[in-house]
Amino acid sequence: MNWEQLPLGPLQTNCYVLANSKKNCIIVDPGEEGARLINHLQQRKLTPQAILLTHAHFDHIGAVDYIRNTYNIPVYLHNKEKNWLIDPTLNGSHLFMMGEIKIKEADHHFSSECEMTVGDFIFEVFETPGHSPGSVSFYFKDDGIVVSGDALFQGSVGRTDLPGGDHGQLMKSIHDKLLVLPEETQVLPGHGQPTTIGEEMDSNPFLNGF
Repeated sequence: MNWEQLPLGPLQTNCYVLANSKKNCIIVDPGEEGARLINHLQQRKLTPQAILLTHAHFDHIGAVDYIRNTYNIPVYLHNKEKNWLIDPTLNGSHLFMMGEIKIKEADHHFSSECEMTVGDFIFEVFETPGHSPGSVSFYFKDDGIVVSGDALFQGSVGRTDLPGGDHGQLMKSIHDKLLVLPEETQVLPGHGQPTTIGEEMDSNPFLNGF
């Protein structure tokens, strides 16, 4: 499986396109610039099979309906944030004065950790709350990749000062769910550059003591 990182929107939120050899793909966190994302997919002759959301903050969801309606594909989100897509006070868009974001509810909701098959893709869903109550990470074991959303970054961790944030819970999520992965696992974060589990264990100042 190949993956590409596309920083989208004013906050440069990372959208990931994960594609296989059959030119099928899944899209994680299409945060903005739907037309640009579709142009990218068309240039590479990729066929999306689903949209996965690590969480429902506004900068991760802005292009969801644009992509979902264009390709008629389902959207997956944790059920703890079931109402966030339609409510600007929950998804945070009302706080940042960049226009309120309201989109349709997700088609499917995670209720617990599980292994999932979506189209051609098999992955594990880890519950990694703390940045938000329904934050999840997607682990593609065979490819050595975890998409961590806004839980773990290169040299940093997610903010917890937004509604529903909990720093202690976030650190527990990182310790119990992410740092136990093989050190060579690639971490694809919601912002900034990719890293590895090993690099963050060695050098992330927020993880001292872990």
